Amino acid sequence: SMNHTTKGGAEEDEASIDRPMKRKSESPVDMMTRLTLAGGSTFGPSVEAQAEISASHTADSLEALPPNARNDAQEDVGIGTFGGTKRAPTDASEASQALQGLQSAGGANGQSPFQNTSPSNNTTGNFIERKAELSQQAKDQQPVEEEYVEEDEEDEESSEISASDEDGSWITWFCSLRGNEFFCEVDEDYIQDDFNLTGLNGLVPHYDYALDMVLDVEMPMEDSLTEEQQEIVESAAEMLYGLIHARYIVTNRGMHAMYEKYRTASFGRCPHVFCQGQPVLPVGLSDLPRNYTVNVFCPRCHGLFFPKSTRQANIDGAYFGTTFPHLYLMTHPDMVPVKPNQNYVPRVYGFKIHNSSLYYKYHHEGPQQSQIEGSHRSARKSKNRHNRK
Repeated sequence: SMNHTTKGGAEEDEASIDRPMKRKSESPVDMMTRLTLAGGSTFGPSVEAQAEISASHTADSLEALPPNARNDAQEDVGIGTFGGTKRAPTDASEASQALQGLQSAGGANGQSPFQNTSPSNNTTGNFIERKAELSQQAKDQQPVEEEYVEEDEEDEESSEISASDEDGSWITWFCSLRGNEFFCEVDEDYIQDDFNLTGLNGLVPHYDYALDMVLDVEMPMEDSLTEEQQEIVESAAEMLYGLIHARYIVTNRGMHAMYEKYRTASFGRCPHVFCQGQPVLPVGLSDLPRNYTVNVFCPRCHGLFFPKSTRQANIDGAYFGTTFPHLYLMTHPDMVPVKPNQNYVPRVYGFKIHNSSLYYKYHHEGPQQSQIEGSHRSARKSKNRHNRK
């Protein structure tokens, strides 16, 4: 036990001898903290005195703490007020000893104790550098993406223009346009026969140019035409093809081509409830162009309706003519559907509306009622004549 005591006393003497030596290598931050606290204090012991009093109790515990705990001890340093004057609390001495321990450790390693050696700086620096690299790459790729977008827009704009060149036929390109689903492809042999085009040269302006465009014939004056003249020729070509189409679909080959569209309901379906989705056929109200738009005819209820698509509803009805749906059903009687047996009867609270009501004033029930009344009047007149005799 005596040896233990002697050894412990020697260690405490060595610690007390080393502490003043550590204070000589005081860092600038410690010096500023000490001078501030010492200069502003007019009452009570200074920071140095408190550090010397508590050095023997706190030095060993603070030096044994890991660096994170020492940092926590540094953050706990506070300044209190007593009697209107500033004084450092007991935790200030612990912070002072912790800073001295850090300074001594940094001196041994050849680094400053205030130099931040945590990996957070490296991580932050790497993150900033990576962010800068990504932004630079985004800037480099942005023109490329813009080029792709511009190319896509150009492709969409020129798709309609270059489609005929890719497919090799103006007719195929025209029938593939949106809104032209009602048209079928007319054989070029049919167009090249002048007999099939009789009388069209008086209806179509710029007939020769329009015919050459439809048949993909190179026009010698095509390069010299202005944009306005080119649009006029294209419009004339569409009209010419539409009128040829109206003649072609009443032939055997044309009916076969339209049958494929009718079978797949490409012309739409009847909106009448009791027709149960019956496919319809296109029909015009006039054989002359620029009078009526195209309509659809239901073979089941014999009703006439507007096409479902607004693009198709703007097509000229003369491009299909007034004959096609009726001639088609007469040629193929097996395609004629059965008329629906059900009829809609208007009701009010479950009761039928009488034929004498004003509800049927302008409907087909009205004439029937007038005919009945007329028959009653004629019967009364005949009775009166018989009575007179």
